[in-house]
Amino acid sequence: MSAAAPPPVIVLVRPQLGENIGKAARAMLNFGLTELRLVAPRDGWPNPDAGPAASGADIVLARAEVFDTLADAVADCTTIYATTVRKRGVSKPVLTPEEAAKQVHATAGRSAYVFGPERSGLETDDVALAHTIVTVPINPEFGSLNLAQAVILLAYEWSKGIALASPPEVPLDPPAEHGEMEQLIQHFIRDLDAAGYFFPADRTEATLRTLRTALTKTGWSYNDIRMMHGIITILGRTPRPR
Repeated sequence: MSAAAPPPVIVLVRPQLGENIGKAARAMLNFGLTELRLVAPRDGWPNPDAGPAASGADIVLARAEVFDTLADAVADCTTIYATTVRKRGVSKPVLTPEEAAKQVHATAGRSAYVFGPERSGLETDDVALAHTIVTVPINPEFGSLNLAQAVILLAYEWSKGIALASPPEVPLDPPAEHGEMEQLIQHFIRDLDAAGYFFPADRTEATLRTLRTALTKTGWSYNDIRMMHGIITILGRTPRPR
């Protein structure tokens, strides 16, 4: 059995704001990615604005590496994916994030997802260095993704191929025994009868059958039934204007 492919590295090329680097780190760690590489960050590194924006993804920031060029940042990678909305005159295979993630999992070597600066995106020379372009299918009338959004889309698609913990299931209350439901039905009948609901009298049997059918559809828990008893009781005590 072949070994699992290593997680991809996230490469931010000439990122402009420390806050955006922090948000990208947060997006990475949400989906199990921890290796962040920065190419010539505009404001240097470390950046004090990154920590608060990372919201606890400190391990990603602490391990972040800084490189002078994109070529240096991906020197140990065998497959490089340039994320861009345009081909910029460079002829490369184009994949969706889902297709790229499947390819990353099937690749023996280290892969890199490369993201450009917030304002302008990757330059033509950056894209030329990559093997493949990754483009997010997006609304053609509004194709605006920020850096962290782009990172989280690719990280999420990659994470679908690994075993991340699922959100804990909240246990549901077990349905109440039928005797509890029958007491609630009788409570309804008593108060509805006192309020003159069953009219005309020759329709009472059909109305009762409809009421019972509606209430027994729900699979109510004991707490649900107890709450309804309380509601019926309060309504019966509240004076109603005629």
